[in-house]
Amino acid sequence: MKLIRKMKKWWRTQPLLSVATALLLLVIVQTMVMTFDFTLAFAPEFAFDVKLKAFDSVSAWWQKWTTNWRNILLNNSYVGMIALAMTFVIISGGIDLSVGSTLVAVGAAVMVIINTKEAGILTQLGITGVPAVVIGVALGLLLGFLLGQLNGIVIAKGKVPPFIVTLGTMMIFRSVTQYFMQTRKGAALPTAFKNISKFQLGGNMILPIIYWLVLAVILYIVAKHTVFGRHVYAVGSNERTARLSGINVDRVKRRVYALTGVIVAFAAMVQVARIGSMDYASAGSGYEMDAIASVIIGGTAMSGGSGSIIGTLLGTLTLAVMNNLLTLMGVDPFLREAFKGAIVVAAVLLQRKEK
Repeated sequence: MKLIRKMKKWWRTQPLLSVATALLLLVIVQTMVMTFDFTLAFAPEFAFDVKLKAFDSVSAWWQKWTTNWRNILLNNSYVGMIALAMTFVIISGGIDLSVGSTLVAVGAAVMVIINTKEAGILTQLGITGVPAVVIGVALGLLLGFLLGQLNGIVIAKGKVPPFIVTLGTMMIFRSVTQYFMQTRKGAALPTAFKNISKFQLGGNMILPIIYWLVLAVILYIVAKHTVFGRHVYAVGSNERTARLSGINVDRVKRRVYALTGVIVAFAAMVQVARIGSMDYASAGSGYEMDAIASVIIGGTAMSGGSGSIIGTLLGTLTLAVMNNLLTLMGVDPFLREAFKGAIVVAAVLLQRKEK
């Protein structure tokens, strides 16, 4: 019991150190699994023997290790960007379940707008090439802003719990998108738009990773060094006190959800640019849970008022490495979500304050 109490106190008082330690341990285990074949240790003819995996050289191992990490970062960059936005939402005392559906709605709208086939809206207007891409991206960000603002207005002005509002808009955004897109065939995207994600640096496609890290830096500055950031923390800590202190609580909430909508829209366009298409039924499905899990594991309190962008970044990496480790170990895909759920529950239990 003393150990559990110490762990809870450590997690609450040093959340960044806690999640960084967990991440480091996972990285060490992941590296060991990539380097050694532990399955041979259980074979009778190799009792207690751990064999090195067949790598031609140290350079081959290093290439495999760096490629694996690049894939981890690339595949989790979209959820990572959404998790950064979710950090502001949860710090403010809210939650947003509609981020996955917002991603689908924006992705579908942008594909219709910049489609180079005859069905494309800008193509019909005679606008093609880079101008079409600039207009499409701008309209995509605007749509994300409007969808996020809609959530914020209903929550702030309607005094409806964020869980209920975003649960409703989650279903509305995806259903409406599927309705309008069911008769449309695949879109042909301009090369300039695809280069948003596919343009290679040093022979590697790493732009989504760079976007994620740059966005983390920007939002860290916003959270720690702007009036808006301080107001978000104040509203999440005690909304009534914040209101009595002269803070426009409703405006802060609207801005938080609008910011989330813009970031989700950007993540949607980066994903569409990389993949070149979108499955309107399943795209973004589960992103809201992954984003919330990343934020919680990163030390942000579900009750609001505390948390950090750096913690969320580490939390996202922790989940990503855990998923990769389970894959390397051959764990059944249906059980991976169970591990993720267990980690989230454990993180919340460690966050819980003593009465």
